[in-house]
Amino acid sequence: MGFIVSFSLFFLAVVINQSTVVGQTTAEAVSEFPKNDIRGVRDIVIKSALLDDNDPFKNKTTVQNEIRTLSLGRQNSMVDFPQVPVGEFTYINIHYNNGVVEYNELWTSP
Repeated sequence: MGFIVSFSLFFLAVVINQSTVVGQTTAEAVSEFPKNDIRGVRDIVIKSALLDDNDPFKNKTTVQNEIRTLSLGRQNSMVDFPQVPVGEFTYINIHYNNGVVEYNELWTSP
């Protein structure tokens, strides 16, 4: 009887220990996903797509180069967003990579 009780306590200790490890790694994975960084970059990229290259104060090319430079310098992330105009729509392929998380989105102008 003592052997059964000691074995069951040992088994429960192993199960509880493993559940703690699984919970910890899951929480770490969630905290590593830079949701707010991606949202911020995405919003600025979409706003920059609506700018005009002929405006000297809101030059589209300059703003987009600054977005790439600032995301690399402040967030340590590579951001690329090639634009393809097709008819009256503009397609933007937003790519975000910070070395841990990679995010891709195809945005279409309304």
